[in-house]
Amino acid sequence: MTLIELLVAMALGLLITLAATAALLVARQGFTAVDAGSQLQDNGRFLRSIVQRLVAQAGYRDLRFISEMAQKSNAGALLAPDVFGLNNSSRASGNAWNQGTARTAGEVGYGSDILVLRYQSSSRTADAAVSDRTMIDCAGVAATAAPTAAGDKLLSIFHVGVGSDGEPALMCTRLGTGSTAYDTQPLLSGVENLQLLYGVDGIAPGNTAVPSASTADSVPERYLRADQLTVSGNDQATYANWRRVRSIRVGVVLRASPGSAIDQSSQTFYPLGISKGSAGGAKGSAFADNANDPGTVYTPVADGRLRQAITFTVHLRNSQGD
Repeated sequence: MTLIELLVAMALGLLITLAATAALLVARQGFTAVDAGSQLQDNGRFLRSIVQRLVAQAGYRDLRFISEMAQKSNAGALLAPDVFGLNNSSRASGNAWNQGTARTAGEVGYGSDILVLRYQSSSRTADAAVSDRTMIDCAGVAATAAPTAAGDKLLSIFHVGVGSDGEPALMCTRLGTGSTAYDTQPLLSGVENLQLLYGVDGIAPGNTAVPSASTADSVPERYLRADQLTVSGNDQATYANWRRVRSIRVGVVLRASPGSAIDQSSQTFYPLGISKGSAGGAKGSAFADNANDPGTVYTPVADGRLRQAITFTVHLRNSQGD
């Protein structure tokens, strides 16, 4: 074998090796993207499952307290709503169930909202001291104690925070029956945007008149932001507005690990759903209002992460006491 033949053979072998390496890298990138996509779908299914179950529980009253709550409601008492929310807010350890801090641009979870759900545990008999363990909180923990008063309720709060791994996460803050200490823990890693709209019956944004119970039905006419239901300095109107919530539209953006996306370009997501965004038919969302509701048009930095937007609507099952 001459030197020239040896050099040609080495060059051909190098080309084959480079082609095989390139094919392996492409295959590995494809496998990473498919695996990340599957994980995002699993995370989305889990998130939908837990949120749908807890929204269905919102407003539930144990049998022994149904008539008492109805009497208080009819008497015009200031009853806290069983569904409540805060727009573009984060929670701190010292916050009460209806408190939060306005988010600033650039922080993790900017634009994300808070969802508060309240409900009672369930017992098999009117004098039972323990629950039947059918009601869970946002961490999936079954309540063990039966309610002892009409206002004795479980509390589950969904919000976006930073998990122990430094990733944005869907956080769960819970308060058990008879407890006074809040417990907060990460529920699902990779949740960087949580958007909420509330389907309401018979009220307009900023409504200050307590609507008549005779006009109530179970059909929402419009979807409003949390700040459009809350009237500053007027708890009675605020609580009355929240008791007119009939459904909740949930929008979430999930992200995978770095390097999981094949498409490295910048992308825009509409967490509350893609639809006709203008009279001209431009792509967008009828629910998006980034000026008043940050995060409803979401354009993260192009960081090589695979992302997925999930949108679903849950109708409340229980009466909100109006």
